[in-house]
Amino acid sequence: MTTLSVVVLASAGIGHAVVTSLDAGIARVDAFKDMKDRPQAGHGMNILLVGTDGRDKITEGQRRAFHLGGQPCHCTDTMMIVHISEGRERATVVSLPRDSFAEAPAHRDQTTGRQLGPHPLKLNAAYAEGGPPLTVRTVENMTHVKIDHYLEVDFTSFMKTVDVLGGVRICTATPLKDTYSGLDLAPGTHTLLGGQALQYVRSRHLDGDSDLGRMKRQQRFLAALIEKATSSGVLLNPMRFRDVTRAVLGSVRADAGFGTDELLDLGRAMRNFSPSSSEFTTVPIGRMDYPVKGIGSTLKWDPARSARLFQALRDDRPLTTGRPRPAAPAATTVETDPRGIRVEVANGTTTTGLAKRIDAELAATGFATTHRPVTAPARLPATVITYDPRWDRSARTLAAALPGSELRAAPGQGPVLKVTAGAGFRGVQAVRFKDPRHPDDGAESVVRGNEVVCSGNA
Repeated sequence: MTTLSVVVLASAGIGHAVVTSLDAGIARVDAFKDMKDRPQAGHGMNILLVGTDGRDKITEGQRRAFHLGGQPCHCTDTMMIVHISEGRERATVVSLPRDSFAEAPAHRDQTTGRQLGPHPLKLNAAYAEGGPPLTVRTVENMTHVKIDHYLEVDFTSFMKTVDVLGGVRICTATPLKDTYSGLDLAPGTHTLLGGQALQYVRSRHLDGDSDLGRMKRQQRFLAALIEKATSSGVLLNPMRFRDVTRAVLGSVRADAGFGTDELLDLGRAMRNFSPSSSEFTTVPIGRMDYPVKGIGSTLKWDPARSARLFQALRDDRPLTTGRPRPAAPAATTVETDPRGIRVEVANGTTTTGLAKRIDAELAATGFATTHRPVTAPARLPATVITYDPRWDRSARTLAAALPGSELRAAPGQGPVLKVTAGAGFRGVQAVRFKDPRHPDDGAESVVRGNEVVCSGNA
């Protein structure tokens, strides 16, 4: 999606000759080979965006620096349907979890050459068994949405694209640390270059949401990238655009029909595109940890809600029309139920009654506070949370409720977390625990791009 956004938006201000040379540099793949009985075309354009592992193309330095070890899996790491409205004024991005329970149609296995009948698998395994054609067929069978174009990018393409744009700005109210991907971000605003951006969008071990949380971060990143690309003017500069295309096209594959005319059409129509023109969601999940013999744990889509979502794509309807806007900032989703987190609050400032107020506000958002605030022995510039490392997940949940706070491990402290308010205290953020055993039953989580990018004063 990063590369797609850059290329399409850039086409708005670049001439035909430059885009024609761009077209010539894209590797082609027959993603629609021998396809029959396809869904009826709807309105607008649907692009299946596939992010592949691409580990075999990275350098040894990148492998070490960004925790990209292991063998290439020849599978999809990310999959999204990007719907461009018929009027070209809106993009709807639907993330498809890679562990989704899927049923592959009959096909010939591209590795063994064996003819296979219809069988269940995880969605990301369709690429390994049958490449782009089986991936497209499987997605169309599941969604009944006709895919018009196929675009495939890998790790190398992603990092190069972010680097030539000068990085993308990301905000976080809580520490983001994942030892698997190597991501380590303190609370605040960060400009991420290619390698660090890849760590951000790949991290799956930051919270209890696992892959679903990762997809939300990917959506947030795409919105931030659109903001950078449309606000900086870099894509309207032919020289900079040339640098961008030269940097990224070596590792992009697309279907033969996604060429010069299509790029120019999209680019010109989306000339005034901005983060508010985009909306993001994830296909609704009906059951987590759905066991399948021989496959393992999968995610089962909610049939009714997913059907409504894909009908909206076929009808070219925005997902956010008529949706009530929240009167207050939405609660932050956390990995641990705050009702089981014991908290003691101390005042490390000169503000009288601050600890009592924080205690009450934390209790209001669900934490098991002591209701006995105390005065700290010293004044602190920033709010500090001390915690026993055995309760690190609880500490991260508490940090989500206290934006800007610092986490300090205190081995042997026990189960009670201690908050010492500092002069930089920013207030208490509402939090919400989502039990992974019981997915949301309400409206799908749909956000506009402008709702998830950094605010002007972030």
